[in-house]
Amino acid sequence: MTIRPGVLSYRGGLSVAAMHAHHSVQVMVARRGEFVVSDTAGAEVVCRAMVIPPDIGHALLQGVEEGEMVHLAAESDDGVEVSRTVLQPKSAAAWVEAGDALLAGLGAGGWWADGLPYVRSTVKPMRHPALSSALCLLPERIAAGPVRLRELAGAVGLSESRLSHLFSEEMGLAFRPYVRWLRMTRAIDEIALGRNLTEAAHAAGFFDGAHFTRVCNKTFGMSPAVLTSEMAFSVES
Repeated sequence: MTIRPGVLSYRGGLSVAAMHAHHSVQVMVARRGEFVVSDTAGAEVVCRAMVIPPDIGHALLQGVEEGEMVHLAAESDDGVEVSRTVLQPKSAAAWVEAGDALLAGLGAGGWWADGLPYVRSTVKPMRHPALSSALCLLPERIAAGPVRLRELAGAVGLSESRLSHLFSEEMGLAFRPYVRWLRMTRAIDEIALGRNLTEAAHAAGFFDGAHFTRVCNKTFGMSPAVLTSEMAFSVES
Protein backbone atom coordinates (compact mmCIF):
# COMPACT_ATOMS: atom_id res chain seq x y z
CA MET A 1 0.00 0.00 0.00
CA THR A 2 1.20 3.49 -0.87
CA ILE A 3 -0.27 6.58 0.78
CA ARG A 4 0.52 10.23 0.24
CA PRO A 5 -1.56 13.39 0.46
CA GLY A 6 -4.49 12.91 -1.85
CA VAL A 7 -3.86 9.28 -2.82
CA LEU A 8 -4.03 5.86 -1.19
CA SER A 9 -3.21 2.89 -3.41
CA TYR A 10 -3.40 -0.79 -2.46
CA ARG A 11 -2.60 -3.89 -4.53
CA GLY A 12 -3.47 -7.41 -3.46
CA GLY A 13 -6.53 -9.40 -2.47
CA LEU A 14 -9.75 -7.40 -2.11
CA SER A 15 -12.49 -8.83 0.11
CA VAL A 16 -16.20 -8.14 0.55
CA ALA A 17 -17.46 -5.04 2.36
CA ALA A 18 -20.92 -4.21 3.71
CA MET A 19 -22.83 -1.13 2.54
CA HIS A 20 -20.82 1.99 3.35
CA ALA A 21 -19.72 5.36 1.98
CA HIS A 22 -16.54 7.41 2.25
CA HIS A 23 -15.39 10.91 1.36
CA SER A 24 -13.02 9.83 -1.38
CA VAL A 25 -13.24 8.69 -4.98
CA GLN A 26 -12.66 4.95 -5.15
CA VAL A 27 -11.27 3.13 -8.17
CA MET A 28 -11.15 -0.68 -8.12
CA VAL A 29 -9.58 -2.83 -10.83
CA ALA A 30 -9.46 -6.65 -10.85
CA ARG A 31 -6.38 -8.52 -12.05
CA ARG A 32 -7.73 -11.99 -11.21
CA GLY A 33 -11.44 -12.61 -10.75
CA GLU A 34 -14.46 -10.32 -10.96
CA PHE A 35 -16.20 -7.99 -8.51
CA VAL A 36 -19.86 -8.00 -7.62
CA VAL A 37 -20.95 -4.55 -6.45
CA SER A 38 -24.30 -3.23 -5.25
CA ASP A 39 -25.73 0.28 -5.01
CA THR A 40 -28.21 1.55 -2.42
CA ALA A 41 -31.14 0.72 -4.74
CA GLY A 42 -30.14 -2.96 -4.60
CA ALA A 43 -28.85 -3.20 -8.18
CA GLU A 44 -26.00 -5.73 -8.43
CA VAL A 45 -23.40 -5.67 -11.19
CA VAL A 46 -20.53 -8.02 -12.06
CA CYS A 47 -17.44 -6.18 -13.28
CA ARG A 48 -13.68 -6.02 -13.60
CA ALA A 49 -13.40 -2.33 -12.72
CA MET A 50 -15.45 0.47 -11.20
CA VAL A 51 -15.32 4.13 -10.21
CA ILE A 52 -17.36 5.11 -7.14
CA PRO A 53 -17.84 8.84 -6.46
CA PRO A 54 -17.40 10.25 -2.93
CA ASP A 55 -20.11 9.97 -0.26
CA ILE A 56 -22.07 7.37 -2.26
CA GLY A 57 -23.30 4.18 -0.56
CA HIS A 58 -22.05 0.91 -2.02
CA ALA A 59 -21.38 -2.70 -1.02
CA LEU A 60 -18.78 -5.09 -2.38
CA LEU A 61 -20.54 -8.46 -2.47
CA GLN A 62 -17.67 -10.36 -4.08
CA GLY A 63 -13.99 -9.51 -3.97
CA VAL A 64 -11.09 -10.68 -6.12
CA GLU A 65 -7.91 -12.70 -5.57
CA GLU A 66 -5.75 -9.92 -6.93
CA GLY A 67 -6.61 -6.34 -7.74
CA GLU A 68 -6.05 -2.68 -7.16
CA MET A 69 -7.92 -0.28 -4.91
CA VAL A 70 -7.19 3.44 -5.15
CA HIS A 71 -8.73 6.20 -3.02
CA LEU A 72 -8.41 9.75 -4.31
CA ALA A 73 -9.19 12.81 -2.21
CA ALA A 74 -12.56 14.09 -3.42
CA GLU A 75 -11.22 17.65 -3.68
CA SER A 76 -8.03 16.75 -5.56
CA ASP A 77 -7.54 17.36 -9.28
CA ASP A 78 -7.39 13.62 -9.94
CA GLY A 79 -10.45 12.97 -7.77
CA VAL A 80 -12.56 15.62 -9.48
CA GLU A 81 -11.52 14.48 -12.95
CA VAL A 82 -12.25 10.81 -12.29
CA SER A 83 -15.59 11.56 -10.58
CA ARG A 84 -16.77 13.38 -13.69
CA THR A 85 -16.57 10.14 -15.68
CA VAL A 86 -19.48 8.71 -13.65
CA LEU A 87 -22.62 10.02 -15.33
CA GLN A 88 -25.08 8.78 -12.67
CA PRO A 89 -23.28 8.88 -9.28
CA LYS A 90 -25.68 6.59 -7.42
CA SER A 91 -25.90 3.91 -10.12
CA ALA A 92 -23.76 0.76 -9.98
CA ALA A 93 -24.13 0.41 -13.75
CA ALA A 94 -22.64 3.89 -14.19
CA TRP A 95 -19.74 3.02 -11.88
CA VAL A 96 -18.96 0.04 -14.10
CA GLU A 97 -19.25 2.07 -17.31
CA ALA A 98 -16.62 4.46 -15.95
CA GLY A 99 -14.50 1.48 -14.87
CA ASP A 100 -14.70 -0.04 -18.35
CA ALA A 101 -13.42 3.24 -19.77
CA LEU A 102 -10.42 3.05 -17.45
CA LEU A 103 -9.73 -0.53 -18.51
CA ALA A 104 -9.82 0.48 -22.17
CA GLY A 105 -6.79 2.69 -21.58
CA LEU A 106 -4.91 0.23 -19.38
CA GLY A 107 -2.33 -2.05 -20.94
CA ALA A 108 -2.17 -5.76 -20.19
CA GLY A 109 -0.70 -6.30 -16.74
CA GLY A 110 -0.67 -2.59 -15.99
CA TRP A 111 -1.64 -0.91 -12.72
CA TRP A 112 -4.02 2.02 -13.03
CA ALA A 113 -2.40 4.10 -10.26
CA ASP A 114 0.90 4.08 -12.15
CA GLY A 115 -0.68 6.47 -14.63
CA LEU A 116 -1.63 9.09 -12.05
CA PRO A 117 0.28 12.38 -12.32
CA TYR A 118 1.96 11.93 -8.91
CA VAL A 119 3.54 8.69 -10.15
CA ARG A 120 4.20 9.52 -13.80
CA SER A 121 6.91 12.09 -13.19
CA THR A 122 10.14 11.14 -11.46
CA VAL A 123 11.24 14.80 -11.42
CA LYS A 124 10.17 16.98 -8.51
CA PRO A 125 8.18 19.96 -9.83
CA MET A 126 9.47 23.48 -9.29
CA ARG A 127 7.40 25.06 -6.53
CA HIS A 128 6.98 28.58 -5.27
CA PRO A 129 9.65 29.07 -2.56
CA ALA A 130 7.07 30.11 0.03
CA LEU A 131 4.99 27.00 -0.68
CA SER A 132 8.10 24.84 -0.27
CA SER A 133 8.73 26.53 3.07
CA ALA A 134 5.12 25.90 4.13
CA LEU A 135 5.40 22.22 3.23
CA CYS A 136 8.54 21.95 5.37
CA LEU A 137 6.75 23.55 8.34
CA LEU A 138 3.61 21.41 8.16
CA PRO A 139 4.92 18.11 9.62
CA GLU A 140 5.87 19.77 12.90
CA ARG A 141 2.69 21.84 13.01
CA ILE A 142 0.28 18.96 12.40
CA ALA A 143 1.81 17.06 15.31
CA ALA A 144 1.04 20.03 17.57
CA GLY A 145 -2.68 20.03 16.77
CA PRO A 146 -4.84 22.43 14.70
CA VAL A 147 -3.12 24.09 11.75
CA ARG A 148 -4.41 27.48 10.62
CA LEU A 149 -3.77 28.72 7.12
CA ARG A 150 -3.50 32.34 8.32
CA GLU A 151 -0.69 31.50 10.74
CA LEU A 152 1.15 29.35 8.21
CA ALA A 153 0.89 32.09 5.58
CA GLY A 154 2.33 34.61 8.02
CA ALA A 155 5.23 32.31 8.79
CA VAL A 156 6.24 32.12 5.12
CA GLY A 157 5.56 35.77 4.27
CA LEU A 158 2.44 35.41 2.12
CA SER A 159 -1.15 36.49 2.40
CA GLU A 160 -3.66 33.82 3.39
CA SER A 161 -5.38 33.99 -0.02
CA ARG A 162 -2.09 33.69 -1.93
CA LEU A 163 -0.96 30.61 -0.01
CA SER A 164 -4.40 29.05 -0.42
CA HIS A 165 -4.16 29.59 -4.19
CA LEU A 166 -0.67 28.03 -4.33
CA PHE A 167 -1.86 24.88 -2.55
CA SER A 168 -4.69 24.38 -5.03
CA GLU A 169 -2.61 25.30 -8.08
CA GLU A 170 0.67 23.53 -7.37
CA MET A 171 -0.36 20.66 -5.09
CA GLY A 172 -3.63 19.83 -6.85
CA LEU A 173 -5.36 19.80 -3.46
CA ALA A 174 -6.75 22.64 -1.36
CA PHE A 175 -5.18 23.43 2.01
CA ARG A 176 -7.71 21.80 4.37
CA PRO A 177 -7.98 18.44 2.58
CA TYR A 178 -4.20 18.47 2.09
CA VAL A 179 -3.69 18.79 5.85
CA ARG A 180 -6.29 16.08 6.52
CA TRP A 181 -4.52 13.64 4.19
CA LEU A 182 -1.16 14.64 5.64
CA ARG A 183 -2.42 13.71 9.11
CA MET A 184 -3.62 10.35 7.77
CA THR A 185 -0.24 9.79 6.12
CA ARG A 186 1.61 10.60 9.35
CA ALA A 187 -0.62 8.37 11.51
CA ILE A 188 -0.34 5.39 9.16
CA ASP A 189 3.41 5.94 8.88
CA GLU A 190 3.64 5.80 12.70
CA ILE A 191 1.63 2.55 12.77
CA ALA A 192 3.94 1.08 10.13
CA LEU A 193 6.84 1.96 12.47
CA GLY A 194 5.25 -0.03 15.30
CA ARG A 195 3.33 2.66 17.21
CA ASN A 196 -0.06 1.76 18.65
CA LEU A 197 -3.25 3.53 17.58
CA THR A 198 -3.19 6.16 20.32
CA GLU A 199 0.50 6.99 19.84
CA ALA A 200 0.03 7.26 16.08
CA ALA A 201 -3.02 9.48 16.49
CA HIS A 202 -1.22 11.89 18.81
CA ALA A 203 1.85 12.03 16.56
CA ALA A 204 -0.39 13.11 13.69
CA GLY A 205 -2.22 15.76 15.69
CA PHE A 206 -5.53 13.93 16.14
CA PHE A 207 -7.26 14.47 19.49
CA ASP A 208 -7.10 10.74 20.30
CA GLY A 209 -7.35 7.28 18.76
CA ALA A 210 -11.13 7.59 18.44
CA HIS A 211 -10.76 10.81 16.42
CA PHE A 212 -8.26 9.14 14.09
CA THR A 213 -10.59 6.15 13.67
CA ARG A 214 -13.55 8.38 12.76
CA VAL A 215 -11.56 10.27 10.13
CA CYS A 216 -10.15 7.03 8.72
CA ASN A 217 -13.61 5.47 8.46
CA LYS A 218 -15.02 8.60 6.85
CA THR A 219 -12.16 8.90 4.37
CA PHE A 220 -11.57 5.29 3.36
CA GLY A 221 -14.62 3.41 4.57
CA MET A 222 -12.54 1.24 6.90
CA SER A 223 -11.00 1.47 10.36
CA PRO A 224 -7.23 1.89 10.92
CA ALA A 225 -7.12 -1.71 12.19
CA VAL A 226 -8.57 -3.06 8.95
CA LEU A 227 -6.56 -0.66 6.82
CA THR A 228 -3.24 -1.66 8.37
CA SER A 229 -3.79 -5.39 8.98
CA GLU A 230 -1.44 -7.60 6.98
CA MET A 231 -0.44 -4.74 4.70
CA ALA A 232 3.02 -3.49 3.86
CA PHE A 233 3.22 0.29 3.46
CA SER A 234 5.18 2.71 1.35
CA VAL A 235 4.54 6.19 2.71
CA GLU A 236 5.51 9.12 0.49
CA SER A 237 5.53 12.81 1.37
